[in-house]
Amino acid sequence: MVFRVVRFERGCIGPHRKFAQTPFTNPLKQVKSEIMTQPLRLHYAPDNASLIIRLALEELGMHHQTVLVDRAARAQDSEAYRKINPNGLIPALETPHGVIFETAAILLWLDEARPGALAPRPGTAARGDFLKWLIFLANTVHPALRMTFYTEKYIDPNPDQEATLRSRTQQGLVTNLNILEAHADGTALGAATPSMIDFYLAPMLRWMALYPAGGTDWFDLTRWPALAALTRAIEARKSARHVAELEGLGPTPFSAPRLAMPPEGSAT
Repeated sequence: MVFRVVRFERGCIGPHRKFAQTPFTNPLKQVKSEIMTQPLRLHYAPDNASLIIRLALEELGMHHQTVLVDRAARAQDSEAYRKINPNGLIPALETPHGVIFETAAILLWLDEARPGALAPRPGTAARGDFLKWLIFLANTVHPALRMTFYTEKYIDPNPDQEATLRSRTQQGLVTNLNILEAHADGTALGAATPSMIDFYLAPMLRWMALYPAGGTDWFDLTRWPALAALTRAIEARKSARHVAELEGLGPTPFSAPRLAMPPEGSAT
């Protein structure tokens, strides 16, 4: 089989949250009801972008199943998986409303299912800050990071040119991290109660420290103390400790990461 359901996760780590009661019919109540009767299915691989979604699901306490995508067998390129995500990328989340892919899109869907739990509610003053930093991570930081991992997907095979592309992209990431550090003041990033932005950023800081093998000299988390504090805060949460155990990420998966040793599947 190309992929399989590997476990049912009750998602009981995060606090249980209820929707706000309103005097009119709230369509989000139907979403909650459907999720309770039709478990979400997260297609994942250890220490991949699905880690971001898994952290959010656990923190939110949302019941879900995990479906392993075997990267070692290139299952993400299979016809079966392409029917789930035509881009052949991980993650994908099966919901009562159909499949959702793209990390930020999944996070926003989860926010609609649990409004106010990991993001400011729509219409509030803080919502704009949340949206702009979420999209900054999704549109700027995440694609640049992926480019450093897979230079061959962006340029013709040539070791010298690939090294130049990787180096310049990493220089851009330093600029991005400087910007994030300057704004990790507890407003939208690094707040006492973490948001989806923090759960998105912490895994990316992990990957900057680890990948590509032999090409991480540019990164030293101590250069960005506010971001380092953010990683420690995330990995101290019960939900994150649980996910780290499930994916074999070690006791300090974000602040002082080591390569994953997952009990099943492959990170690469």
